[in-house]
Amino acid sequence: MTTKRAPADYAEALRAAPQLLEPFGIGVDTAAEILVVVGDNPERIKSEAALAKLAGIAPVPTGSGMTSGRHRINHGGHRQLNAAIYRTVIVRMRFHQPTIDYVARRTAEGKTKREIIRCLKRYVIREVYHLIRPAPQTTPATR
Repeated sequence: MTTKRAPADYAEALRAAPQLLEPFGIGVDTAAEILVVVGDNPERIKSEAALAKLAGIAPVPTGSGMTSGRHRINHGGHRQLNAAIYRTVIVRMRFHQPTIDYVARRTAEGKTKREIIRCLKRYVIREVYHLIRPAPQTTPATR
């Protein structure tokens, strides 16, 4: 179920997006989508893992006994946010040199493209969380 967004919210997110997320290789429209979803769900984002779950990027162990230690992506979550993170990963795989090096290294280790994309999506969501996480609230010292 998706919620309707107010045009003003999306416009505000578009204005804020470049300075927040562009340095990390995330496009303005994609960054705006991320900011809008996060703004719509602030109570759900208590940790990086919670944001990954909201985005449908949280890893889930595979069920068969034949693939121990392997994971798949949980297909629940906010589909637009998941698509925005996917677009970011695909662009980085083509143009972002550290990501290109990472893909080459993981491919040499025998990982599939699907597994590599799953890992990269988690890296991107981790970066996004650290950019948008709320500042720690401090309480005044009591005497």
